[in-house]
Parts: sequence; C-alpha cells; structure tokens
Amino acid sequence: MSNITIKRAGELLRSIFEILWDKSDGLTAREVLLRIPHVAKLTEDELKPSPGTNTPRYEKAVRIATIPITQVGWLAKDEKRLWHITQDGYNACSRFTNVQDFYQEALRLYNERRQAIPENMMTLEVAQEAAWAQIKKHLYNLSPNELQAMLAELLRAMEYYPSWMAPSEKHKGKINLIAYTDPIGAKGQRILAQIIHKGQAVTLEGIKSFTSILGTNDFGMIISMGGFTKEATQELSLNNFQKIAALDAVAFFNLWESHYNKLSEGSHRLLPLKAVNFLATNE
Repeated sequence: MSNITIKRAGELLRSIFEILWDKSDGLTAREVLLRIPHVAKLTEDELKPSPGTNTPRYEKAVRIATIPITQVGWLAKDEKRLWHITQDGYNACSRFTNVQDFYQEALRLYNERRQAIPENMMTLEVAQEAAWAQIKKHLYNLSPNELQAMLAELLRAMEYYPSWMAPSEKHKGKINLIAYTDPIGAKGQRILAQIIHKGQAVTLEGIKSFTSILGTNDFGMIISMGGFTKEATQELSLNNFQKIAALDAVAFFNLWESHYNKLSEGSHRLLPLKAVNFLATNE
C-alpha cells in the first residue's frame, strides 16, 4: 500500500476534494478519512488494517498522497488539523480533470522544492491530530467550575484582575466571571465573560443578546466549546462587535498555550501540557 500508483493516488485525492468541495470551514482529518469509503470505491486490500494496527491501509495512502498537494498549496491543513481546499486547489481541479494528470502536476511542483516524501512529516501530522483530539476531549470533559477557574487563571496571566465568579447554582446565567483591568477597579473598565460549556454553536442572536448587557466601559468575552455558527463568525470578522472576544475551543486553547509559562503551577493541573520534539523538515 505504500507504493500506490499515481492514478490511484489521484483518485483518492479527488475523493478528498469531493468531500471538502463545499466545506469552506473545512473538516478535521478524521472526518475526511471516515467519509472516504462512502465516496471512493476502495479495494479489499485498502480496507484491511495496517500491520500491527487497527487503522485501514487506505488512511496511510491518503496521508502520503496529501503531502505534495499540501506542500504546493492546493490543500491547507491548519494547526488543529482542519483540512480545506485553497483557491489554488479549486483552480487545479478545473485545470486538470484527469485524476492522474492532477496528481502528476502536484508531484511536479512538489519535486521542484523537494526530492523525496518525508516520513517525519506524516509522523508529525498524525501526532498533532491525536494530541488535539485528546486536548479537545479534555476541555469538553471539564466541569463548568473548572472551565471558569481556567479562565480566571488565564486572565490573571494576561495581567487582568478577576473580581467575581458565578457560584455553581448560577452557571446558566449570562455572566460567569467579571474582571477588571486594574487591581482595584478604579478605571471602571470591566471584562464580562460568559462560558458556554455544552450545547450547540452560538448563534448571531446569542452574541447580540450578550452584547446588550454590556455597559459603556465593558468588554465582553464569550467562550463556547461548541464554537459559533457561520453567520455569527462572519459578523464577528467584519468588526461589527468590536467589544466582543469570541473564543471557541481552539482559540481558548491557543491563549492557554501561549500564556502557559505565566500560569501558576496549581492551575497547570486543569490542562497540563508537555512539549515533544520532532525532527524538523528541511525546506
């Protein structure tokens, strides 16, 4: 399975593009891989587990095949392993309707930069996906009290001053935490935070509702583990809500990671992190 033909690699890649074609926000690698058997006609050999694992052989073939198209900019994979087609990728599909020509062109462009497919790149990619899956699950499994405590510690690390946190019986209110921008609140500027632990993505109406409770000197934070709807995200990106910081699980984790060294040792237990070194790829 490691030496698949160019034509077969092209067929598998076209399956990926079919899955992602209308998914502007992308899908996780796991979501894409699970959908491939419903889109592509896989052989019995491709469906068999790789030796010593429960992972179907086609998954490794797909990951290897995506390396060139990722390197030439046709497929984007962000740091949390979301895959989505780039504009160059859409253009390449239009130019090369034959699956073999499509992949050969990707290989030609790729080989202009590098002469071999690095095994360490796939190793890093798989490790990053697994790591994020574990972190995301951990965040979802935290209690509302623990998420609230995480936010308070994070704000302290960012040099803000939490002054009030909702007691357990009030977690369903619009405000979970209040912080000031100075130690005693003399400047009058407050941060009002709402934490949505479970449930559906926050809608535009949900953001508008939260905005309505903000005072003149207030800044709002909405932390939603379920994310935000596409409509809400679009409005937020247009700066229509300049007094709102909307953080999904990824954004919340990124803040935690970037301020990790400033967090107290006690707070580390809420989401402990450990760096692991991988062999770098020479460009």
